[in-house]
Amino acid sequence: METKNALAALAALAQESRLAVFRLLVHAGPEGLPPLQIAEQLDIPPSSLSFHLKELSHANMVTATKNGRSIIYAADFQTMNGLLGFLTENCCGGTPCLPVCGVDCSTD
Repeated sequence: METKNALAALAALAQESRLAVFRLLVHAGPEGLPPLQIAEQLDIPPSSLSFHLKELSHANMVTATKNGRSIIYAADFQTMNGLLGFLTENCCGGTPCLPVCGVDCSTD
């Protein structure tokens, strides 16, 4: 990912409602959600949601797919993974880092 794309993605996520929308769409998975369902779950007025979805879309953080008469929004996992890779690219001097946990990280 290029720096300008990372900056656009980070700027789009640097707002409370947009971050909540993106996290909800990540949770929904590749199937995504229609705008009305997003608005209801996050208690965001549809007019505001439209603005936030546009901003996320311009940063390539979400995709919009026409499904009949409605549009389904989904997180763009390729962009998300690209951003994570960009942020961690030089982590620990090129040595793979282990996750840091405040509690036991085991999966017992």
